[in-house]
Amino acid sequence: MNTVRIGIAQINAGVGDLEGNVEKILQFTEAASRQGADIVAFPELAVTGYPPEDLLLKPKFVEDNYASLVKIAKKTSLLEMAIVVGFVDRGDDIYNAAAVISRGKIAGIYHKNYLPNYGVFDEKRYFKTGTGCPLFILWGIPVGVNICEDIWYPDGPCMNQALGGAQIIININSSPYHAGKWRFRERMVSTRASDNAVFIAYANMVGGQDELVFDGHSMVFNPRGELIARGKQFEEDLIMADVDLQLVGLARLHDPRRREKMASPQVSPQITTVKVSDTIPKKKRVRLAPRTAEPLSSAEEVYQALVLGTRDYVRKNGFKKVVIGLSGGIDSSLVAVIAVDALGKKNVAGVFMPSQYTLSESGEDVQGLVKNLGIRLDTIPIRDIFKDYINMLSEEFIGLKPDVTEENIQARIRGNIMMALSNKFGWLVLTTGNKSEMSVGYATLYGDMAGGFAVIKDVPKTLVYELARYRNIRGKEGLSPIPERVFVKEPTAELRPGQKDTDSLPPYEILDPILHAYVEEDRSVKEIAAMGYREETITRVISMVDRSEYKRRQAPPGIKITPRAFGKDWRVPITNKYRR
Repeated sequence: MNTVRIGIAQINAGVGDLEGNVEKILQFTEAASRQGADIVAFPELAVTGYPPEDLLLKPKFVEDNYASLVKIAKKTSLLEMAIVVGFVDRGDDIYNAAAVISRGKIAGIYHKNYLPNYGVFDEKRYFKTGTGCPLFILWGIPVGVNICEDIWYPDGPCMNQALGGAQIIININSSPYHAGKWRFRERMVSTRASDNAVFIAYANMVGGQDELVFDGHSMVFNPRGELIARGKQFEEDLIMADVDLQLVGLARLHDPRRREKMASPQVSPQITTVKVSDTIPKKKRVRLAPRTAEPLSSAEEVYQALVLGTRDYVRKNGFKKVVIGLSGGIDSSLVAVIAVDALGKKNVAGVFMPSQYTLSESGEDVQGLVKNLGIRLDTIPIRDIFKDYINMLSEEFIGLKPDVTEENIQARIRGNIMMALSNKFGWLVLTTGNKSEMSVGYATLYGDMAGGFAVIKDVPKTLVYELARYRNIRGKEGLSPIPERVFVKEPTAELRPGQKDTDSLPPYEILDPILHAYVEEDRSVKEIAAMGYREETITRVISMVDRSEYKRRQAPPGIKITPRAFGKDWRVPITNKYRR
């Protein structure tokens, strides 16, 4: 048998939703069987959802996860196919594991060898490192199975399994998204396939989980490092590919590197073999045509990540509707459009809360936005409430000039109103602060930071404009939802007469590159100055970033779309005297 049909089921698994995940795994397994799959692979920790975090410290959770795996095996006992699925294994400790299921039995288990413990990952907090490197004989064919981080090491399990005779490597993943990451993954998997002269099926999860988004984009590469199948981005998908094993033999005949590795005394694969099944069952099927979903453009990719992350956070946490404070600015406009695309217009409400400093143009732009989107709008003026606050505090503030205190009171009045609506109607408040503002603390605690989910928390201001423009261009039926004036007017918080963001911050086209260099690349003042920015401006920006850590710790979670987002990626102490 020279051709094997591999299915990759990139599913949206919910953390802790054992019953829902089992049901989804069974549905996709049945679908793969109907399409004649010999092997179907599911993502890393598909049974539990990823990352389960401290649920793993609950023995009952681990026990229930294993019972769920047994249920999958029993329910698929009549299917003539092998199933590879991620779960938590238990023994002397717990392991991030992949089970190979065949004919109703758990025929073999692989334990993840390389546990990531950087960025958003904390796997060494929970799991014991696997040491074995088994090779599974499926239908008489040697198949290697490994998990996510394992494939990133050139001399790791992938190489050892290939040297041990594997003709197919199945790598299951829950690899979080950031902009452009798919390019790194594709280059890496292509290199592993060609270096080891092996087919590689890379299965990745899809969906939103708290701050993380998983983008799917599963793929299959042949032994020449050529892409033969690619899944959709940000959507559940079942990717099917026929792999011709003759290509493995041909590639290995023409590549002397494998022989040299086999002869090297430094290479000792220590492969164990697990026999699962002898011969592949005969199935009537037509050869599949290659199917590769086209990658999205850079703006569309980020936009779809935000839509998926918002939808899953709202839905998975049991909310039906959201509410957004609309100011007539670019940030709240973008969040409103994302929310409508994620949840539908009937599930999105806007609130406009003008003060004596709100320009008439802002009200007009809010009206234009909600008309274009077809969403509900409530207008709740805060002028009188603000006056009451000032009168109430007049004796305490006597002899003192108005300053940021009065500005923040307005923001906190608005935050109070938003949370009141949330409590009364069960709406989730979506905040509208962007990464530029969160970086330098240009936001008010318990004011515009008050809410349940920060949709664009990891989106720099300059990218906010790019995403909003992208969404306007692809408006349905030629309708651009965001009024054009929103793009051209100067950003302002409208908390005092004539206020502009540039009164407090450098222009965003200068601020954002400095923040990128400092926050995401840990560059020093001198290194950033060498990029062409004034040292005085750099020092001021860095000082604002460092002073604002206490604010960021109290901000709601938001969607990660950059390589280093505030949250799990960024762990700077609040009490900290190291100033650069």
